[in-house]
Amino acid sequence: MTLVDQFSAYSQWRADAAGAVGRLRQWLSRNELGDVQGDLRLQYVLERLRDDKLTVAFVAEFSRGKSELINAIFFSAHGDRVLPSSAGRTTMCPTELQWTPGARAEIRMLPIRTRATHASVSELKQFPEEWMVLRLDAGSLADLQQAFARVGETERVATELASRLGFDIDEKGETGLKPGADGMVEIPSWRHAVIQFPHPLLEQGLVVLDTPGLNAIGAEPELTLSLLPNAHAVLFVLAADTGVTQSDMAVWREYVQGGQNRRKGRLVVLNKIDGLWDGLRDEAQIGAEIARQVSSVAQTLEVPEATVFPVSAQKGLVGRISGDAALVERSRLGELERALAEDLLPTKQVIVRDSTLAEVDDLVKQTDTLLGARLSGLREQLQELTDLRGKNQSVIEYMMRKIRSEKTEFEQGLQKYYAVRSVFSTLTNNLLGHLGMDALRDETRRTREAMLESTFTKGLRQAMENFFFSLRGNLARSADEIAEITRMLDSMYKRFSVEHGLKLAAPEAFSTLRYERELDRLESAFNRQINSALALVTTEKHTLTQKFFETVAVEARRTFEVANRDVEQWLRAVMSPLETQVREYQLQLKRRLESVKRIHQATDTLEERVAELEQAEAAMLGQLTELNEIAGSIRAALGVSASAGADAGSVQGRAA
Repeated sequence: MTLVDQFSAYSQWRADAAGAVGRLRQWLSRNELGDVQGDLRLQYVLERLRDDKLTVAFVAEFSRGKSELINAIFFSAHGDRVLPSSAGRTTMCPTELQWTPGARAEIRMLPIRTRATHASVSELKQFPEEWMVLRLDAGSLADLQQAFARVGETERVATELASRLGFDIDEKGETGLKPGADGMVEIPSWRHAVIQFPHPLLEQGLVVLDTPGLNAIGAEPELTLSLLPNAHAVLFVLAADTGVTQSDMAVWREYVQGGQNRRKGRLVVLNKIDGLWDGLRDEAQIGAEIARQVSSVAQTLEVPEATVFPVSAQKGLVGRISGDAALVERSRLGELERALAEDLLPTKQVIVRDSTLAEVDDLVKQTDTLLGARLSGLREQLQELTDLRGKNQSVIEYMMRKIRSEKTEFEQGLQKYYAVRSVFSTLTNNLLGHLGMDALRDETRRTREAMLESTFTKGLRQAMENFFFSLRGNLARSADEIAEITRMLDSMYKRFSVEHGLKLAAPEAFSTLRYERELDRLESAFNRQINSALALVTTEKHTLTQKFFETVAVEARRTFEVANRDVEQWLRAVMSPLETQVREYQLQLKRRLESVKRIHQATDTLEERVAELEQAEAAMLGQLTELNEIAGSIRAALGVSASAGADAGSVQGRAA
């Protein structure tokens, strides 16, 4: 399968899964078996399946052939280069290539001077007026080439302005931009670009992130702290004729690895192997030389050789445009594409499958339990009424007293339930107080004030380190509240199960570990890029403060936003089964009492009521069978065995 075929298959898999989950949602609504919380959970699952994106980032120093590689993999069908590919720098700002259904073909560019506003790119995406927008004619190659070339536009500015905009200045040009004879430096005209372009792979949900070289990449911290770490795959492009240079190594350590020993989804591309096709060596000698280069690169970067892919992007592009299959084969482009599909798609599919399955299985289990409770109550009522056949009024009166006694006993138990609800509400407020955005905003404000008031480097460092200490404290206190909520609900679940026969499994666990790990990653990046002795000594306090809040604080906020969303969903999920079961048990008691009352008033209605209950029992067994079939169809769509979840055995067991 080609890369397009692989992505199409993955897109179809998501569509099939979304269709199956959608049928469950409609079935629950039609049979009045769902609730608001469950419907919100399924809506979230559907949105995640339909809007799922896969981001592939291309990272390299300039003149490594990165843009040519993107052309070869994605745009050869256009019959020419779409992205500009020439000697020197062609990509001057981070560029996202994507397609949103219903969008129009266009290129949006964010002016570099917006860096002076201290707003992040993600924030500015909410304000279209800040961007320059150019319409694209997707059918015109010349129009596409002209529009894409604008991403590489630059301008010359004074070093003071460049520094204010976040660029490092270095007289030697080794660790920053080198001023010219006139004291001016060249900077990108644009801070970020988003290209909406209807391409078969982009239409399937692929997002291609093209990044600039070392000096430009470091000027946009959001790229290094968020976009690259969150990319599903990163292709690090080297040139076979230069190997791993010092600047390549800096990009690899700082931006690809990011201080983490992360291997999954990180591929190394050794480009320009056609430089070894000099006509003086045979294929065996060329192959041996390429193998040595691969081994050397793998050893230098400390990665397995299997993750280093020698290619010729230029020859691969030419071969595909000219229809020269032999040249394409010799370019080895196909091996890289296969690895990309085999490494990226299955990993992403497992993540999406597992998260979808967890939500669906939980809701199916809740619905199965609810139907089971209804069926048990109905059968108990049916047995009671069947036993009344031929009995006198005194027996019926005794049955009424018995049900009333059960109702009174349950209402006494409800007082404990309401007390738990009250404590749950208090603990929830405490939890959201520690984890909520208000607490984060307060800590951010305190940190900013401490940094601005600080006179010495030590004070700046302490203020920034205290920011992380405080956030970790909030997570730790949140974990304590979560543990207390879990213990309390577990106790209440067991009490209602024993005293009233409600079928309640232990509440689902929730962990803050993933947010703690994200803070670890963020602090590691902070220590490398901001909290180093050199950065603290050489960077002006205002600039350092600005950089901290544009990068670290923005990323911390994102982490806490995700944590808030996840914990709120968990709180709804753990309380919903108990609320549903209590409500259902109350309804059952009411129905039983009303049934016996009617029979007490008119004994000739007994047989009619028994017949009604028998019909209701058959209908409920039918619902259980339908639920099992829908759950099975979801698992089949996800490619999972149907052995778990609400299986047919549970339905057959109830039917016995």
